[in-house]
Amino acid sequence: MYDTAPAIRRIVVFTPRGPLSDAVLERLTSSARPELSAPADDAVRRSEDILADDDVQSALFLLYASAYGSVEGIDPGSEWDPDLIRLRRSLEEAFEAALRAQVAMPALPEPTPDAVARALFALVEADDSPSVARHLARRATAEQVRESLVLRSVYTLREADPHSWAIPRLTGAPKAALVEIQADEYGGGRPDRMHAELFAQALRGAGLDDGYGAYLDQIPAITLAAQNMMSMFGLNRRLLGAIVGHLAAYEMTSSIPCRMIAGGLRRLGFGDEVAEYFDEHVEADAVHEQIAAHDLAGGLAAQRPELLPDIVFGAAACLCVEGRAGAQALAAWDDDRSALRPGAGS
Repeated sequence: MYDTAPAIRRIVVFTPRGPLSDAVLERLTSSARPELSAPADDAVRRSEDILADDDVQSALFLLYASAYGSVEGIDPGSEWDPDLIRLRRSLEEAFEAALRAQVAMPALPEPTPDAVARALFALVEADDSPSVARHLARRATAEQVRESLVLRSVYTLREADPHSWAIPRLTGAPKAALVEIQADEYGGGRPDRMHAELFAQALRGAGLDDGYGAYLDQIPAITLAAQNMMSMFGLNRRLLGAIVGHLAAYEMTSSIPCRMIAGGLRRLGFGDEVAEYFDEHVEADAVHEQIAAHDLAGGLAAQRPELLPDIVFGAAACLCVEGRAGAQALAAWDDDRSALRPGAGS
């Protein structure tokens, strides 16, 4: 028997990071109706880099949190508020444009499962982003490991959810492939084996808070951008190819790094309850990467060739943004600084 008692719910403390996120938070959590278009226009206009803009990315995160129901205190009725949807679309337009400008696109393969899988593996192999996993395995301090877990928490405590938006939008073999992957992510029917729960266990074992959003104020904008990118790809049906490509690249860059991280955790004396999440992904993602590359991404390209450019874009965008987030953390650690944003609870 599994414990089916409802989890304790709590309101997450989220400090706005500028006029836009302040207005969005007020609109989502109160009866006030602050004006949104002017602060949105100002935030986008003044931003030198949308992907690393605290005000824009925190506002987008809050808007997506309304759809997920992941942050307590947000009125469920706000999910379909026309003004907030209009705002989200405006910010997404700027965010997507910035992504497409920054992401280097390789030549497109033929739209066949084998050709797409080969191209995606080649894309991952060519990625030269600095390796956070290697640092955690060989050089990281225990505090840096804890910071890495905090940085992961914004996605991993909701692991698989952004990609699951694609399930009803797929048909046939690609849909079956995604469901096969997601079934494992959600524990194969066992709540205690859900990957998000294994990660919560890791947080507790490392002496950290396992509540979703406990560290939101300390998550840098580029890490929020990585989560927001998944949400944007998943929630917009026109970006179906991008969320599929993103998942393929995400799975293909997981197995070996997780083995390295598990070794680093044990090097520093963390117990099996912390390492188990990473141990689980060593074998699971070695299987998932094949399914995601060939049956899901390649299968979708064969079924709907017009989505091939976005499949490749989604994979390349995953590598680009995750690479930027990792490089930022490593630069901080190399300078003996925290990789976290100064915030509540820091």
